Amino acid sequence: MSSALALFATSVGTGLLAGGASCAAVQGGLLAGAAGRRTRPFENPPQPGNARPGLAEPLAPVGVFLAGKLLSHTLLGALLGVFGAALQPSPRTRAVLLIAAGVLMLLFALDLFGVKAVGRLVPRPPASFGRLVRRRSKSGSKLAPGLLGFATVLIPCGVTLSVELVAVTSGSAVAGAAVMAGFVLGTAPLFAALDYAFRRAGQAFSGRLGIVTGAVVLGIAVWTVASGLQAGGWYSTVDTTPAAAAVQPEPGTTSEAQSRAGAPALEGPVTVDALGNQTLVLTVTDVYEPTAFAARSGVPTTLILRGKDSGGCARAFTIPELGVQEIAKRDGDINIDLGTRKPGKLIFSCAMGMQGGQIDFKEDAA
Repeated sequence: MSSALALFATSVGTGLLAGGASCAAVQGGLLAGAAGRRTRPFENPPQPGNARPGLAEPLAPVGVFLAGKLLSHTLLGALLGVFGAALQPSPRTRAVLLIAAGVLMLLFALDLFGVKAVGRLVPRPPASFGRLVRRRSKSGSKLAPGLLGFATVLIPCGVTLSVELVAVTSGSAVAGAAVMAGFVLGTAPLFAALDYAFRRAGQAFSGRLGIVTGAVVLGIAVWTVASGLQAGGWYSTVDTTPAAAAVQPEPGTTSEAQSRAGAPALEGPVTVDALGNQTLVLTVTDVYEPTAFAARSGVPTTLILRGKDSGGCARAFTIPELGVQEIAKRDGDINIDLGTRKPGKLIFSCAMGMQGGQIDFKEDAA
């Protein structure tokens, strides 16, 4: 349950900071339809003697719209979590899907800029769905905005695709639902503001919104692709300067019996006991500390994943090259056998590639 709450909080932040602009650019037409047909308080101001509409009346359509969106996305998140539990993708499979999501976001951004060459490449709902939306947007039913909001699950924006991937990797229905519900709630403030703007300025504002949010989506697309490269272990975006060099205990500091019992002296992030066994300690809070190690090649190596009030994406630890996937303990250690490594770099990251680091194995590390 604690991991579901952490994913929920992370998804709220993602929706608030990035998802709102991206989704509004793609789904803004549905929102405009939901807002424009229900109330138009600025087009027909009340005449003298008539009661002015209360605040609840103009806000009701967007509230029903968001409620429908929340329902459909929460149900989708639960289904994705169940799917992920049944078929957990490997770190590099997730990375490929994340890069694909970034490329799709790039296409959305170029489409928002009006680049005609990408028009055929951007996924669009079927024509029958478009006709249904137009009919519903013209309907005077109070439930029409809710049906339009529910239908947004069929028109995912680029950031939504990335969050859906998180739901798959969450591995449970509850966590998957928490991911998608948190994301929708995070986008709610911007959608509410856009509803006001649509009713105030109409389609002229909608056109400018596409250009502005296209730039935002473009930046998010680049960030998503970079995260995918890190999640796959192909590229590291972190500082590669080792935080600490290997520590060799002085003779007599660690007894042979202690070494055989698996209790090497851990004076630093990298230690080598009297028998030549190397231990790396990676501390997991909301981030990884350190993000770079200088370690010895050619010796048996164990990585200790040490949780210290760990949370967020950092808990979902992966080493893509080795296929390692571990959920760090909230407080406690997990030992990962890295074997005897040859000289070279080994990249690690969180499951979504938002955080990471590398271990640089060298023959002369000391």
